Amino acid sequence: MSSTSSTMIFVNLPVKDLEATKTFWGKLGYGFNAQFTDENCASMPITDSIVAMFLTEARYKDFTHKDIADATKTSEVLLCLSAESRDAVDELVDGALAAGATEPRPAQDHGVMYGRAFDDLSGHTWEIMWMDPSMVQG
Repeated sequence: MSSTSSTMIFVNLPVKDLEATKTFWGKLGYGFNAQFTDENCASMPITDSIVAMFLTEARYKDFTHKDIADATKTSEVLLCLSAESRDAVDELVDGALAAGATEPRPAQDHGVMYGRAFDDLSGHTWEIMWMDPSMVQG
């Protein structure tokens, strides 16, 4: 299977409190697609091709026979979003912290790469990373 520009990714994440999750991400400037959001699921477009799907644990169980990881105790995934600048990294992470997230580690500054991370209300780790565009091979 080859990748195409029409491929989308839907990141499905279980959450303990859907309304608190929507409030948290709303404080960071994200919106939700009402067509795919209800009392069991919230669809949050990140870009035209990336969508976070926050599902109540009960709804998430409809898609798996496995135990649901407690993301506050076990790392199940690291989600990384790019940012346009170092300031944009700080702005998003600082906003997340103000909205109730925690910062799991200090900032990582490698000169041409700068990143910070936050754990959201359900414990999912989101890394926000800026990379100097001149260092990216085209």
